[in-house]
Amino acid sequence: MHEETSLTVGRVTRVLGERVRPAVHSTRIPLEIAAHALSGEPIPAADGLALEYAPFAAGQQWGPAWGTTWFRVRGTVPAEWAGKRVEALVDLGFDINMTGFQCEALAYRVGADGEPVPVKSLNPRNQWLPITERAEGEEAIELFLEGASNPVLLDYHPFLPTQEGDILTSSPDPLYRVRHMDLAVFEPEVFELSLDLEVLLELQAELPETSPRRMRILQALDDALDVLDLQRIVETAGDARAQLADVLAAPADASAHRIAAIGHAHIDSAWLWPLRETVRKVARTTSSMTTLLEEQPQFRYGMSSAQQYAWMKEHRPEVYSRIKAAVAEGRFLPLGGMWVESDTVMPTGESLVRQFSHGQRFFEREFGIRSKGVWLPDSFGYSPALPQLMRRAGFEWFFTQKISWNQRNVFPHHSFDWEGIDGSRIFTHFPPMDTYNSQLSGMEVAKASRQFKENRVATRSIAPVGWGDGGGGTTREMTGKASRLADLEGSARVEWIHPDEFFDAAKAELPDPTVWVGELYLELHRGTLTSQHATKALHRWAEQALIEAELWASTAAVRLGAAYPHDELDRLWETVLLHEFHDILPGTSIAWVHREAVSVLSGVLDEARALSEAARAVLAGSGDMELVFTPTSVGVGFDGRALGAAALHPVPEPVEGTRTDPGASTSSATGSVSLTETAEGFRLENDLVTVVISAEGLIVSALDKASGRETIPAGKPANLFQLHQDFPNMWDAWDIDKYYRNRVEDLTAVSSISASVEDGVATIVVERPFSESSLRQTITLRPGSRTVHLRNEIDWHETEKLLKLAFPLDVFARETAAETQFGFQRRVTHVNTSWEAAKFETSMHRFVLVQEDGGFGAALVNDSIYGFDTARDVDGDDVTTSVRLSLLRAPRFPDPDTDHGWHEIQVGLVIGADAAIATAEGIALNAPSTIVRGANEVEPLVAVTGEGIVVSSVKLADDRSGDVIVRVYESLGQRTTGTLSVGFDHGWIREVSLIEDELDAPRTGEALSLRPFEVRTLRIARA
Repeated sequence: MHEETSLTVGRVTRVLGERVRPAVHSTRIPLEIAAHALSGEPIPAADGLALEYAPFAAGQQWGPAWGTTWFRVRGTVPAEWAGKRVEALVDLGFDINMTGFQCEALAYRVGADGEPVPVKSLNPRNQWLPITERAEGEEAIELFLEGASNPVLLDYHPFLPTQEGDILTSSPDPLYRVRHMDLAVFEPEVFELSLDLEVLLELQAELPETSPRRMRILQALDDALDVLDLQRIVETAGDARAQLADVLAAPADASAHRIAAIGHAHIDSAWLWPLRETVRKVARTTSSMTTLLEEQPQFRYGMSSAQQYAWMKEHRPEVYSRIKAAVAEGRFLPLGGMWVESDTVMPTGESLVRQFSHGQRFFEREFGIRSKGVWLPDSFGYSPALPQLMRRAGFEWFFTQKISWNQRNVFPHHSFDWEGIDGSRIFTHFPPMDTYNSQLSGMEVAKASRQFKENRVATRSIAPVGWGDGGGGTTREMTGKASRLADLEGSARVEWIHPDEFFDAAKAELPDPTVWVGELYLELHRGTLTSQHATKALHRWAEQALIEAELWASTAAVRLGAAYPHDELDRLWETVLLHEFHDILPGTSIAWVHREAVSVLSGVLDEARALSEAARAVLAGSGDMELVFTPTSVGVGFDGRALGAAALHPVPEPVEGTRTDPGASTSSATGSVSLTETAEGFRLENDLVTVVISAEGLIVSALDKASGRETIPAGKPANLFQLHQDFPNMWDAWDIDKYYRNRVEDLTAVSSISASVEDGVATIVVERPFSESSLRQTITLRPGSRTVHLRNEIDWHETEKLLKLAFPLDVFARETAAETQFGFQRRVTHVNTSWEAAKFETSMHRFVLVQEDGGFGAALVNDSIYGFDTARDVDGDDVTTSVRLSLLRAPRFPDPDTDHGWHEIQVGLVIGADAAIATAEGIALNAPSTIVRGANEVEPLVAVTGEGIVVSSVKLADDRSGDVIVRVYESLGQRTTGTLSVGFDHGWIREVSLIEDELDAPRTGEALSLRPFEVRTLRIARA
């Protein structure tokens, strides 16, 4: 036979697009439209139904950016449509290529009691509303549409700076034009034919060019179109389908890949829209999904993020009632067990614990269920601390997808065990489709089968199916394709299935899975460690403030019977957890989101500090003694430390409620500091170190007296600010591309420099103008401290720039040790392989340490930044290590004024450091003591001994029993033993899970035994 494949494909493509799909709705009549444009923020649905409406016509414009317009549509089903399925077709001005990123609407009916009844959403890929399954003569209908005119920010030319990302700067001009609002007859046989043709057309494209199966499909497609009368589509659709029945009935191969489909809509809790709009996106999507569940008995839909359920409960109770009913039926599936789909790189360990505890508590309280796995498809890399935290929170599996976005290296597994810093492992799956927005296209299904790395030993993968971000989730077209792909020759098998069932089957197939050790580093979006510093700084400070509030409130409750503020702490924690969402904390949302985040997190910080202040006042009592409340148990040496002690303070005239200088070392502040001005600059010296500052304010020498080691290489000054051009190829706020290093300006100009010694502290103040900005740096050295403290106040007004602070270090370090949750992760400093070369910007929490094998080291500590880069430098026989901290960026999309304004960033250079010293100094910088006037010294609730043991938190139990929860971890990466001394009358001590569930474990005493980086949560019964 002659080759006619291209002719058949072209024929089917045109007939499907131009004749069959348009005929799915055979007859239309226009609806009567009226509208009411709100002048302010969205209103409850009941209020929307009660608005006064003015006439509106198809063709009219509507909706300024971020506006809300309510439409009322009325009509009458004609008598001649009796027995037909009738739908409303609404086009608000949609662009199908912008699904999830433009105008949307939620349709309501008026219920029998006059209350709003949600129907489903309208969006570019879902423009229909159900009216009646079977018309019964003339029937009047009325619908209300809550239309949201969200602007398109990620347009056909993406990443263009725009002022539309904030309601304060957006345009008042209308963005959209209604094309039509019609009543129409739905033709089910034509709809089914459209899916038959689409599935077969896509399937044949993935089969071998001359395979018999492909040829049979092509012939069947031609046969079907031969009997389809293009002027009588409705009447002949059944005949055409009959020609396709045999090829659609051919069963899949016995060895066919198995795809576990789950309905899905990845709804970013904020991104190119504010939080308030996410509430409406969730309402729209879940209304559509509960409707689809009612119509499709095999379909299952999963949604993560307890926060999104809580929003529905609070703001859209009419939607939430439908969600609860569908959850009770076991078909609407709460997934993930987290408060939001958070970033996992930057939050503290305590924050991740609370993501799990608040998420699971909500699901259990509202639905009586727990999530068995962590569902986190889209986050920008995954901390190596996660496996232990997930396991100790009771989770059995982990699901993500984002690593498929790697720029350079293809991840080698899809189903595997992921091992964390402590050796814990959790079974993990990446979908080989490389998407969390699957449409079940032939290309996606074939890709899943073809790319699955474990094909030799396993047979199954997951497909999250649906449009995200307000695109409406899964469509009836997708469920129709799934039914055809359930058992179809040449295709993988597709089945709607609960992720728990998938993971049970996948683990059974892989009893001894391959292991990936260490962080899941995303080779992309490296700029998220730095963008929007104000959001990151306030989040870091709020985390610490809440941990301290729990400590002091617990102490007041146990010591004096004070009321513990459970409700206030829960509310504040949930606010912080929301802002850990993976487009808020990483700094990749619009200006509106970050403007609100700064305001809200500032409020959290103030409230948390007020809770601490109130508890400390109760504990201190009335009096004039000067007390220092110390919220940390870590000191250099890590032995005999008390958490939460308040002792007499010898500082004269302290200001009540003030916090001590966070630059103060955890070392004993004995001795003195001398400051000498020389021709070259200034010499600072105490009992431990000697530091030389040049006339340009650079650190040219940092000598550790005990070892005699110099920290700064000759001729390579540290504390050097460097300004880079920063214009990535795409994803401006997200990405730093490697070529940024090719253009750099050293900032050495000084407008003024001064030096002084006051209260035994040596201080140098340097002011630098640069480009469009300026900075003021205060350099201090204290008695008894090995840390040079650098307080940087920066007035930043740059465009597409990256500010680094460079520290060349005379240390031959084979690796860095960067703090992560409950420990640190090591990364080699060489670039032997493409995997190492890709890590040219990496993450830390409070410190990064470089150290020679078992010898001399130096650390950099900080109070509010996360990104850094490392390089090995060779000069003759000398090998040194440079560490550069990322301070500020200035991308223009999606926020054109990212980080403009004033920032404070505190950094410390720790001379002669090891892991214990770096840990202690990092904690000291982030958790300073507070001076209070009172009458009572306060004994700590707990104290720990044992090298490397750190107390992470002390709080009262979530179940409000009054029991005390103490979380400890091993911080140095080695086995250790110690004791937990309890300073109050108590009963048993037992280990519980991270989220405070009882474990099948014996009660313990005060003895502690921890593995490297192990986290333990202890519950202490009060006597």
